Amino acid sequence: MTPGANEVAVTGRLRLRPLNEGDAATHLALVNDPTFTRFIGERNQHTLEDARAAIVAGPMAMLAKYGHAMYMAELHDGTPIGFCGLLKREALDYVDIGYAFLPQWRGQGYALEAAQATVRHAATLGVTPLAAICNPANAASIALLLKLGFRFERMVTADPARPMVRLYLMDPQITGRATVV
Repeated sequence: MTPGANEVAVTGRLRLRPLNEGDAATHLALVNDPTFTRFIGERNQHTLEDARAAIVAGPMAMLAKYGHAMYMAELHDGTPIGFCGLLKREALDYVDIGYAFLPQWRGQGYALEAAQATVRHAATLGVTPLAAICNPANAASIALLLKLGFRFERMVTADPARPMVRLYLMDPQITGRATVV
């Protein structure tokens, strides 16, 4: 499916679009979900204003600076179900894919569908190699990355204030474009 205006990607069940301040409630629910805080980290966002400020300083600023960011993943009827997108972190040499879904939408293939669309989007932007970082204890996320064609590269520090994470790079046999530097 071809994305429309204000859409980054459209799949059979989902669309990805840039986050905006109107997404604060979903953002707040997601970053305070126990699974999110366990595997991704505490964001110290506890009000809608905190969430709005984080969206402006994070995804909206990143989109303006790099042309990509974390996107809202929503059903075709507009129901928000999570985030999936491309991040450029100062501590990493690569652009990485990230995703997180609200609890009621996990285990239904939405993360895979959104991540596949995001990998295709990265290719259209010329992002190569594409990376992913993952908490070593997050077995579901690791399985998803392997299914997408990523391979484990090494342990890295993506944020000096947090524990080391696993760095994955897209397998060049899958994309035909990625190279390890």
